[in-house]
Amino acid sequence: MTTNIIALIIVLGVLVFFHEFGHFIVARFFGVGVEKFSLGFGPRLFGKTVGMTDYRVSAIPLGGYVKMVGEEPNAEIADDMIPFSFTHKSVYKRMAIVIAGPLFNVILAILIFWGLFTFYGAYEQDTVIGKVAPDSAALSAGLQAKDRILSIGGKSIGTWAEISDTIKNSGGNAIEIKVKRGSENLAFQVKPLLKKSKNEFGEEVDRYLIGVESSGNMIPKELSAGSAFTESVKQTWQVAEVTVLSMVKMIQGKISKKELGGPIMIAQMAGAQARQGIANLIWFIAIISVNLAVLNILPIPVLDGGHLVFFTIEAIKGSPVSENARMTAQQIGMLLLLLLMVFVFYNDLTRNVPM
Repeated sequence: MTTNIIALIIVLGVLVFFHEFGHFIVARFFGVGVEKFSLGFGPRLFGKTVGMTDYRVSAIPLGGYVKMVGEEPNAEIADDMIPFSFTHKSVYKRMAIVIAGPLFNVILAILIFWGLFTFYGAYEQDTVIGKVAPDSAALSAGLQAKDRILSIGGKSIGTWAEISDTIKNSGGNAIEIKVKRGSENLAFQVKPLLKKSKNEFGEEVDRYLIGVESSGNMIPKELSAGSAFTESVKQTWQVAEVTVLSMVKMIQGKISKKELGGPIMIAQMAGAQARQGIANLIWFIAIISVNLAVLNILPIPVLDGGHLVFFTIEAIKGSPVSENARMTAQQIGMLLLLLLMVFVFYNDLTRNVPM
């Protein structure tokens, strides 16, 4: 339990710091005054005031915030503070300040993946067959466990992912598979069959298969700094894509809403990763950072995405959204978030997994 709590505080602390630092640094770049930069909510525990900014750590370590001068459109501002007011900046500067939070979470993920790929390299499944299914196309053709697949359809194969993609996209046409068996190189004609299979979201889909499973052997792949950066951007994009697809499929009812988790689930996952090693915990932070960025740009009032919607409307119509409309939207957004928080806490508690 202690490991879970410490890991949760580390994860949230890093994520919130980068998110709020994004808002902070771009706000200061555009000359907006910042009154508070807080890690955590609630009563101030300790901190230091530099200039007009109170840098503080607060009692509840489940988030954080940046309080800018003139952040609320109806706030009373002294004449000498108007040049530092968020509300008095152009709509495009305000949009940049708001989007900086999620953007910095994306940047954090890229930097973490880049460092890990540079230091540890990448690992991919090799092309050795671990198991051949009975009554399968592979078995009928003569493929065996421990065969190393060298090429498919004349195309050299280096990873198991390439095998899966090539067979999936075969269209059911017979393909030549060359393998290394012991000291021999052999070739087989295999005709993939269209069968029911489960994708990464647990959905049943029709897919061309030959009936082989990977041995699970992992092969290390050293990466230069440049290659590691490219791989880190690709990895960040893949995590974002899966996050968006998961939300869409959850809305469609194709993924159970019981999969949603809150702080308790995050603590359990963070603790599990921490126990496996610091690199695993850092990798987990990168993934959650991308999740946070995607969630924050959803067009829900009180989230960054909701503010961007208001500012986009303002940019189009040439005047701010009315105070009544903005307040109503924010109240609805707050209600939705509270309902979501109650739901994910309920999910966490009904999983019956100890902290």
